[in-house]
Amino acid sequence: MFDISRKIFTARQATAEATLTIAASTRDAIARGQVPKGDPLSVARVAAIQAAKNTSQIIPYCHPLPTEYAGVEFEVGEKSIRVQATIKTTYKTGVEVEALTAASVAALTLYDMLKMLDDTMEIQSVRLISKKGGKGDFRDNFDRELSAAVLVMSDTVSSGQKEDRSGRLIVDRLQHEGLRVEEYQVIPDDTDAIRRALERFADELHLDLIVTTGGTGFSPRDTTPEAMNGLFDREIPGIAEALRAYGQERTPYSMLSRGRSGIRGNSLIINLPGSSNGVSESLDMLFPAILHAFPMLWGGKHPPEH
Repeated sequence: MFDISRKIFTARQATAEATLTIAASTRDAIARGQVPKGDPLSVARVAAIQAAKNTSQIIPYCHPLPTEYAGVEFEVGEKSIRVQATIKTTYKTGVEVEALTAASVAALTLYDMLKMLDDTMEIQSVRLISKKGGKGDFRDNFDRELSAAVLVMSDTVSSGQKEDRSGRLIVDRLQHEGLRVEEYQVIPDDTDAIRRALERFADELHLDLIVTTGGTGFSPRDTTPEAMNGLFDREIPGIAEALRAYGQERTPYSMLSRGRSGIRGNSLIINLPGSSNGVSESLDMLFPAILHAFPMLWGGKHPPEH
């Protein structure tokens, strides 16, 4: 199965449609309630809901997921029955296959219940009508390339005793997300040095995004959160809270991070932990939704409802 352990929970929805062709006499039998096996639409609806909930047992690479809503509607026409199945969940992966499976099983159930009346039936199509949710729905388009800086705070890295991995991970990810990394700097765990670097990035270079790594723990030299005092024009506690919550689902040590986030001028500053694994997980949580901060900074635009 595909690894979705690093994905975030989002509201997901998909609608699929299946079409079964029938004879006019079959349509009349359904309307008059004269199908020997009973009401085919009611049975097909239940079958579709059961299929949606059990898709992972039928399709090998589908993940088990909580089905929070399964709706099935029928449109009985002169020569066809159209089935439309809508599935909703709040999870890490989409429900397109669940919707397609529900629509398919509904059509198969109709076929089974009506086959004694109609040997001309044919399941003509099964197709996805719509889907939404997931990270792709939270990606903004920009008229210009966003600029960024990466600041590594580490006594051992700055002295050459240790190689930087976390900062390089951030640089690579920012570039992958389409940002232009204009500055990459390694400095000691020193409050004044941290402040000077961040002030230069925000006040002189006017960079859009500034990501720091390191100095968020409990040791006497972990002073990154203290360096943020008086630096932000506006603090954004939600970012730091979300990072810790995401991390806490993966390690009980995430709660020990003291990282902060905020705005200085038009620059967004985010503190990440020093460990490379913590950085990697934090970046998975942040992108692409964090990029919506910039349209908001520039003009107060808000995302559409999902």
